[in-house]
Amino acid sequence: MKKNNTSLSAVLFDVDGTLADTERDGHRPAFNAAFKEFGLDWNWDTELYGKLLQVTGGKERIRYYMEKYVPSALNKNDLSSWIAELHKTKTKYFLDLLAKGNIPLRPGIARLIHELREKEIKIAIATTTTPENVTSLLKFTLGEESLSWFDAIGAGDIVPQKKPAPDIYYWVLEKLGLPPQQCIAIEDSENGLKSSRSAGIKTIITVSEYTYSQNFNGAAMVLTDLGEPSRLPSIVSGTIPNLNNSWIDASALATLIESNDQ
Repeated sequence: MKKNNTSLSAVLFDVDGTLADTERDGHRPAFNAAFKEFGLDWNWDTELYGKLLQVTGGKERIRYYMEKYVPSALNKNDLSSWIAELHKTKTKYFLDLLAKGNIPLRPGIARLIHELREKEIKIAIATTTTPENVTSLLKFTLGEESLSWFDAIGAGDIVPQKKPAPDIYYWVLEKLGLPPQQCIAIEDSENGLKSSRSAGIKTIITVSEYTYSQNFNGAAMVLTDLGEPSRLPSIVSGTIPNLNNSWIDASALATLIESNDQ
């Protein structure tokens, strides 16, 4: 059946903090392990890492940390290559955590992905994390075959500017061949919301430990998570007209996209 301009055609998922709570117990200890391997005395505790998350992109986060906290380290030869190697080492440790099953999906993610596939609604990834991180997270949580489920995977450095710039969402929309009016984004952060909304996409926020106090003005809805029938989420703000349940499913997303609220 041909879709009209306000029908739900695709759901675009962020990764870190959205698909899984990867930041505090995944990326952060992986960074610290990489620092130790490189002989650095840097340590990103949970409070500091929360501040560093205002910078999107792992390599960008390392550079920002150096500029703010250890400017003397900026005089390294070929600094960009050194940062890239440090980040590559961090990714190795992060992937090891994933392989051990230490980073599960957030509530409702697997359920919604399976339902969207059953209803032939496209699914895509729009993230600043590396393609390796995305691939491994999907493989170790949803299974090896899940890599083929996504109609587009936008990750890493494939666009010039990372979130909050809208570049990654524009890239994914182009790959899907869809207008933003037929898509919904699911994000967890203020930077992610700025990115998706700048691309004209209605956005649902599922707050994470590091983002719950951020500014989510412009989000269609803010919840603690997508929820399960047996474990309902808390709604922080927003509503879906005529919502028959309190968890987010394909029907709720379709209703949301057909509403006139921006």
